[in-house]
Amino acid sequence: MMEEGSLWHQWSMIRSLLAILQWWGFNVTVIIMNKWIFQKLDFKFPLSVSCVHFICSSIGAYIVIKVLKIKPLIVVDPEDRWKRIFPMSFVFCINIVLGNISLRYIPVSFMQTIKSFTPATTVVLQWLVWRKYFDWRIWASLVPIVGGILLTSITELSFNVFGFCAALFGCLATSTKTILAESLLHGYKFDSINTVYYMAPFATMILGVPAFLLEGNGILDWFEAHPSPWSALIIILSSGVVAFCLNFSIFYVIHSTTAVTFNVAGNLKVAVAVLVSWMIFRNPISPMNAVGCGITLVGCTFYGYVSHLLSQQQPGTPRTPCTPRNKMELMIPLVNDKVEGKV
Repeated sequence: MMEEGSLWHQWSMIRSLLAILQWWGFNVTVIIMNKWIFQKLDFKFPLSVSCVHFICSSIGAYIVIKVLKIKPLIVVDPEDRWKRIFPMSFVFCINIVLGNISLRYIPVSFMQTIKSFTPATTVVLQWLVWRKYFDWRIWASLVPIVGGILLTSITELSFNVFGFCAALFGCLATSTKTILAESLLHGYKFDSINTVYYMAPFATMILGVPAFLLEGNGILDWFEAHPSPWSALIIILSSGVVAFCLNFSIFYVIHSTTAVTFNVAGNLKVAVAVLVSWMIFRNPISPMNAVGCGITLVGCTFYGYVSHLLSQQQPGTPRTPCTPRNKMELMIPLVNDKVEGKV
């Protein structure tokens, strides 16, 4: 029996490691492919790239749920689709678009570091808008995150105001989506695949017309000017397929790891993305810039540890906080729990 238990433990560790590695692989590949599309293929149309990702994700989720039946469909009332799913899809759409816009103007390393600001924006939004109160250790854990972001921004050699603002507002959109999910999706236990199944078609509908009106003529000019447009289009479509695979990998890694492992792996994933992007694009990174990125990642890991520690100390508290009954009630923030659903 002890040998069987030991073998099972070893297999669980191997499965968790494989889940993390394939999650890293898909995530880094999507980021690098998007940057390659904007920089090397000169396809500077972030709305259209996002739309391709939404279409591929819609088709992929349909195949997984309806055709292959790998995941059971979570049934949502038609009325709830418009009252609950549609607003979430709108924020979800803005989040993805802002991420792709930032990739067009700033290096992957800088963009990924700014995205690590999401815990801070989520806590501040909950405090300002939803009047939720947090333990002092949560606020203390945000200090290295904010400090690291400031240091990285000041020392960034390829700084672009528009790209920086897009990435920063992308953090706000991510935080808003996470917070809204608590109220709008209450009663539905969505996994990442069902999230994409419902949100990606809405996001395609929301983004399709603006992408056509704002970027349609530019795409036609690009198609005529590019030396090999068809091979470039294959790369663009492939990025959409990989984007869907990323959602599937998130579902797999969430169900194969603990919350602490997920948090640490998520921050190490940023470091891997930064390293791989630098090896491919060779964007200049100053020593102080690298230090700022490192401080931010350490801060995110510390924040996740503090959040997990507080949740363990309050066994009666739900993982996602409810509105406090009085001002003395301390809350645990939403982010860096095992969040699912990201194209």
